[in-house]
Amino acid sequence: MTFQEEILQGIPKQLPEPKPYNSKVNHAPKRKDILNPQEKKLALKNALRYFDKEVHPQLLPELKEELERFGRIYMYRFKPSYRIFARGIDQYPAKSKQAAAIMLMIMNNLDPNVAQHPDELITYGGNGAVFQNWAQYRLTLQFLAEMTDEQTLVMYSGHPMGLFPSHKNAPRVVVTNGMMIPNYSSADHWEKFNALGVSQYGQMTAGSYMYIGPQGIVHGTTITVLNGFRKLGRSPKGGLFVTSGLGGMSGAQPKAGNIAGCITVCAEVNPKAIETRHSQGWVDIVIKDLDELANRVKKAIQNKEVVSIAYQGNIVEVWEKFDSQEIKIDLGSDQTSLHNPWAGGYYPVGITFEKAQELMAKDSDQFKVLVQQSLRRHADAINKHTAKGTYFFDYGNAFLLEASRAGADIMSEDGSTFRYPSYVQDIMGPMCFDFGFGPFRWVCASGKEEDLRKTDDLAIKVLEDLKKDAPEEIQQQLQDNIHWIKSAEENRLVVGSQARILYADALGRIKIAEAFNKAISKNEIGFVILGRDHHDVSGTDSPYRETSNIYDGSRFTADMAIQNVIGDSFRGATWVSIHNGGGVGWGEVINGGFGMVLDGTKESSNRLQSMLFWDVNNGIARRSWARNKGAEFAIKRAMEAEPNLKVYLPNHVDEDLLDTII
Repeated sequence: MTFQEEILQGIPKQLPEPKPYNSKVNHAPKRKDILNPQEKKLALKNALRYFDKEVHPQLLPELKEELERFGRIYMYRFKPSYRIFARGIDQYPAKSKQAAAIMLMIMNNLDPNVAQHPDELITYGGNGAVFQNWAQYRLTLQFLAEMTDEQTLVMYSGHPMGLFPSHKNAPRVVVTNGMMIPNYSSADHWEKFNALGVSQYGQMTAGSYMYIGPQGIVHGTTITVLNGFRKLGRSPKGGLFVTSGLGGMSGAQPKAGNIAGCITVCAEVNPKAIETRHSQGWVDIVIKDLDELANRVKKAIQNKEVVSIAYQGNIVEVWEKFDSQEIKIDLGSDQTSLHNPWAGGYYPVGITFEKAQELMAKDSDQFKVLVQQSLRRHADAINKHTAKGTYFFDYGNAFLLEASRAGADIMSEDGSTFRYPSYVQDIMGPMCFDFGFGPFRWVCASGKEEDLRKTDDLAIKVLEDLKKDAPEEIQQQLQDNIHWIKSAEENRLVVGSQARILYADALGRIKIAEAFNKAISKNEIGFVILGRDHHDVSGTDSPYRETSNIYDGSRFTADMAIQNVIGDSFRGATWVSIHNGGGVGWGEVINGGFGMVLDGTKESSNRLQSMLFWDVNNGIARRSWARNKGAEFAIKRAMEAEPNLKVYLPNHVDEDLLDTII
């Protein structure tokens, strides 16, 4: 059976042969046994509804074994026989080119070179899933192959509910993930409802089909590290950045450190994750001994090297060792998946990786005790370094939040705020998001390297032209991104699809997209798929990350993210998504994303101008209303450029006047 035929087949009527468990790929940890006997029955009943009644007796024991062995039903038997990766758009069996583009992006998210746990359909973050099981994958691809440009596919947490009549200007796909009733959004609720097969954690770009490998986070981390050293008033050259995590998102950190020009030490307990990043060239050196690590870092500081080092072991040991050895850490952070602390997101110090995996599944209460002990020890070690001048920031992975819940010494003197800032509070918010700069990305649907090079050149020209007349407030952002895009190819950032990312404001995004659309119309390049990370100006309401520099009390509201995805859907997005969970945990964030296919037509030009302008300025308007200085500047500039934009501006109150009353 060909690749195209297997897609069109959907869920096969005749059961495929069982697939052997592939021990060579990185698998998701076993999830906790959280369902009672009646709920386990329900989980099996829910799984079997994908299949004809005749095969239920044969499948039931197999699905029961999966549930008992892994804590989830993945339906490994139904994983397709073809290799999953981002093929060129013309290779997909589809009536709609827009649907074919979505198939391309789904397969890119599940490419074993891209995905963290490909056999479990998890792209990154330990639990960021595209689908809950392989039946959902097969059915979704079949629907996309059948879809016309007058239908919309509705996705409920990985389940394709069906094709519904719509119209050519409607989104082709609308995605929701984990949208729970608020009182059912705890970590254990995720475990339960995911095990039942009725909800999933889409992370950000995992469940919205817009992950482009670690390149996306490389760029954001590069910008963060550069600005972190600027805050210290020093060059990155010879500076030391210490962090942890080498998984799906966090694996970008050492590469970003190299591009920024510093020394990076990144600890990781999972040897397979280290193996992957080292083989891809995203980390230079692997060290397994603490003494060897300390000596190598001292040498790198002395010689002002630009080098990245993966330490195979626990990050807590690194912080403590560098303290005892008097090794000065300039920048410090953490990018373990602490939004998911009890199910593989963070591993306690003092026990082996294998022992932790076993304990997680068999004695979750004891595992939680050890994780919280480790977090307290972790925070104590960080505090010793910050007392010596280290600049530590929370990288939006819920490190400070979970450390505080563990009773770690990370609260400020007032007892109500954290001792350390989130990187959004100090860096990304005031320097980028408030001015409208965020992670704009594109994928060349042809799959051709030459198309990516041509789009790079077009983007460089646009940014250089914009920089000539840009106000002083955004000159640095433009220059950083011009430098980034010029060096992108030589830094070998492509993993999976032919994709690129840079930070741009609404004007930059629109101008770049227009340049692409014109090139497509002239047959100079193939179709281009636009998107962004949810981690952006407007896409996400997250009080401890994306909106942590909103100080008017509204950072705990989610109006912006909901308004954003609704507005994108009727302004021309090819697909839209809204998720509960993001990168900081269920119940902690609401975030939305989009995808847009450029086909070179006038209609495409109209859509990109309408949607991209809204997608950014919605967030700037909200940030302006919160009295963020940079956002007030940016929204005034946007209103000058677009007469139809009219935003109410805040009136500022004299603090001395308030002090006379309270």
